[in-house]
Amino acid sequence: MKQMLLVPIHYVLSVVEDVGLFMIFCVDSIRWGFRPPYRYQELMQHMEFIGNKSVLIIVLTGSFTGMVFSFQVYQGFKIVNAQNLVGPTVALGITRELGPVLTGLIVAARAGGAMAARIGTMRVTEQIDALDVMGVHPKQFLVSPRILAALVTTPLLTALFIYVALIGSHFVSVNMLGLDEAIFLHKVYQFLEPKDIGQALFKAAVFGFIFSTICTHKGYYTRGGARGVGNATNEGVVKSMVLIIVSDYFLTNLATIYYRMFR
Repeated sequence: MKQMLLVPIHYVLSVVEDVGLFMIFCVDSIRWGFRPPYRYQELMQHMEFIGNKSVLIIVLTGSFTGMVFSFQVYQGFKIVNAQNLVGPTVALGITRELGPVLTGLIVAARAGGAMAARIGTMRVTEQIDALDVMGVHPKQFLVSPRILAALVTTPLLTALFIYVALIGSHFVSVNMLGLDEAIFLHKVYQFLEPKDIGQALFKAAVFGFIFSTICTHKGYYTRGGARGVGNATNEGVVKSMVLIIVSDYFLTNLATIYYRMFR
């Protein structure tokens, strides 16, 4: 009986310890990001890597998401003769949920995996130890610019995703499904509010923070050579995706409560 109880307790303590180390890592990385010397060049390079190099995949994903979502919503609303609500339904669904979530997942898979692999490789080849010996703080040089870059670029990519998704929705709804363009645009303007866009950008910033901290943490503490780098990259991407999806539920509820209190 004692042996059966020791296993869950040991597991719980291990999880608590890992969470504590991760929180210390996040706080320390953020703190070093606002201490001189400021790594502006590194920040710009990572913003270019996370943001500019993700534009193409965001545009492709966003446009086809808007098109297929509009088609499916139209098929459902056609049953109840409510085709005129396709525009606002798609706009609200993409702006509030699909835009930030899909952007977070895509950028986490593309940029987050690269973060973990790059930092993990530097750890197993002792380049991080060399930085420490030269008097360069590794977290300030490697981790903080990546986290700040993700915080800035992920909301911008989300805004781009929403924009191209609405263009795709307009194209399918008006040119292929035959909806009236004036009614489509009027309904979108009527139901889509600035708070919905603000909610999307806030979620995107949180998702950017989630994947950047998890992936850099996994890479920073990589062990075991090339195999360890692969495991760290896989764990960073998977855990980032899972946490993005889970946190989206709680962020949506928090946003709903906030707007009810201060509307």
